[in-house]
Amino acid sequence: MKNNKRIVTSLPGPKSLAMIERDSKVVSPSYPRDYPFVMSHGEGCDVWDVDGNRFLDFAAGIAVCSTGHRHPAVVEAIKGAADQFLHISSDYWHEHQVRLGERINELSHMGEVLSFMCQSGTEAVEGALKLARYVTGRSRFIGFLGGFHGRTMGSLAFTSSKYTQQKGFFPTMAGVTHIPFPNDYRPLLAGDDQGQAVLDYLEQVLFQSNIPANEVAGILVEPIQGEGGYIVPPDGFLQGLRELCDRHGIMLIFDEVQSGIGRTGKMFAAQHWNVAPDIMCLAKGLGSGMPIGLVVSKKEHMAKWPRGAHGNTYGGNPLCCAAALATLDLVEKEYADNAAEVGTYFMERLRELQGRLDCIGQVRGKGLMIGMELVRDRNSKEPAKALCDRLITRAYHNGLLLLSCGQSTVRFMPPLCVTREEVDEALAMIETSLAEALAD
Repeated sequence: MKNNKRIVTSLPGPKSLAMIERDSKVVSPSYPRDYPFVMSHGEGCDVWDVDGNRFLDFAAGIAVCSTGHRHPAVVEAIKGAADQFLHISSDYWHEHQVRLGERINELSHMGEVLSFMCQSGTEAVEGALKLARYVTGRSRFIGFLGGFHGRTMGSLAFTSSKYTQQKGFFPTMAGVTHIPFPNDYRPLLAGDDQGQAVLDYLEQVLFQSNIPANEVAGILVEPIQGEGGYIVPPDGFLQGLRELCDRHGIMLIFDEVQSGIGRTGKMFAAQHWNVAPDIMCLAKGLGSGMPIGLVVSKKEHMAKWPRGAHGNTYGGNPLCCAAALATLDLVEKEYADNAAEVGTYFMERLRELQGRLDCIGQVRGKGLMIGMELVRDRNSKEPAKALCDRLITRAYHNGLLLLSCGQSTVRFMPPLCVTREEVDEALAMIETSLAEALAD
């Protein structure tokens, strides 16, 4: 065991091992766990395992703990709601649900909006698909290679970031066609401008010879791809999609489940390009850890839904709505700006590291949604998947929690309250862990 003030036992420690053994007997083995971290508690950007080891958390529960672990304002909001009541079905009304709808309408870049409340990102996507079909009367959809939109059968039809996510579950929802997502680092189509190349492919190839545009209900896209590799599209691409959808009467659906709620330095990632969708899906960081999702739609569209067209039991849960309201206030007043400022600093430092290490092919992102792609060779850009996996594991042993995405990209998604000092500490652990991974 190294001299590390964060790590006080071998990893995993004895209590962690015991809990993992208990889990193996009663819990589904389907969860994609990367390393044996067994959480005890957390505060801010720090988490502790059950053996007393302290870790810097740059995964944030997959970009969920947006305001950090147990932010006092969020905890107080949840406690206040719990003192009133724990549940009333969505057949009725309550203050927290109505106020959350009002806040989303106030923050929206989409004009007047209505919100449908659910529990997760995949449910938000499912609701968006139903709404697009209902409003347009059409049945087909366009998705993107590398996209991740959830694991229920409708959203799974769009998810294509890893083949294992669909393996064994075919057929999923019919009518989904995938096209390339514009990636200038790894282009799939001819042309220097991959954004325009994808738009041309959609308009001039797909719509001309394969799919009638007037049968397409919606185009579902992440403004910045998450699980697919933290891919930032070229400027002009989302604007081009908006114009194409307008020409053909297609609903533009943005999946902002991972990129929204201040993660990129703006409340919603699409605001970087001043593009408003018809429908937006939110979840993850919206509740600072509480399970909540939203389908946000331009009022003119969602108002067409009749009574009973869509619903659920737990949507608008008072504790989750209270957590979301507290989260939105914190992000709007402080943490979106912090994500922009500290994220810029973080990427600058990572690019300095890239200048010294040939195994780092590209650093990309916006705000605190940052990807560092590892390669075996900078010229061939061959993905260094094994190195990426070793780095994630070594970082855990050095006291830093990370996750990967894409083929060989380390993703950094710390709580939006992270400081420069914590970034510096993380960078030191990243450099040490990378050196160890390269030596393995």
